[in-house]
Amino acid sequence: MAVREVLKMGDPRLLRQAQPVRQFDTDELHLLITDMLDTMQAEQGAGLAAPQIGVDLQVVVFGRLESNPRYPNRPMVPPTVLINPVITPLPAVDDAQGVPPEDEDWEGCLSVPGLRGKVPRFSHIRYTGFDQFGDPIERTVEGFHARVVQHECDHLIGKLYPMRMRDFTLFGFEWIDHFLFSGWHNWFCCLNLYFLKFFPGMVFRLFILNFPDFGVQNRFLNIHQTAAFLDVNGSGDGIRNN
Repeated sequence: MAVREVLKMGDPRLLRQAQPVRQFDTDELHLLITDMLDTMQAEQGAGLAAPQIGVDLQVVVFGRLESNPRYPNRPMVPPTVLINPVITPLPAVDDAQGVPPEDEDWEGCLSVPGLRGKVPRFSHIRYTGFDQFGDPIERTVEGFHARVVQHECDHLIGKLYPMRMRDFTLFGFEWIDHFLFSGWHNWFCCLNLYFLKFFPGMVFRLFILNFPDFGVQNRFLNIHQTAAFLDVNGSGDGIRNN
């Protein structure tokens, strides 16, 4: 059992096509899976693919029994070992044309450390494959579960999530994403609104100057739209009830 080094974006080994597993329930396969699970746990990953630790086999692991600190508000995904996976996008139930719908959401990756981006994925999929003992797996899933599976299986065909992105203005450092889309963002917006009352524009301009490249200025521009909740004109009424 060991925590392996996770390859980082730019390493050509991450761009290779993984090979199918031919033999199941072997010592070598069990050792690989144990190392992958240990590495995923140590790195707080939502999942891990064998190519990320330099092994060119179609093996992914994902899910956990407790909340993931890197994705605290996401639904739980059952712990899974998936080998030789096949993904089939599914259309919406009420779609007469049978076009599989897509959703865009934020993703991170242990091979792209410190960054997150908004990635389109099929929202509803069926995936099949095998576990480490050769027993078949077949599940129909949606939402975050479907996103995790697609993300991990992309590693088996040499794709990292930035290669799926369509808008690189929605690509930035992880701490900014966590800050903007966690509960701290709500508290910080309140603080910004309060400071706008006594020091108009000061905090707002600070963020415009420091973070001009990741669309953050557009998010904080909305502060002026909600500033009506405060008495920013100095009449002394404080927070208004609209």
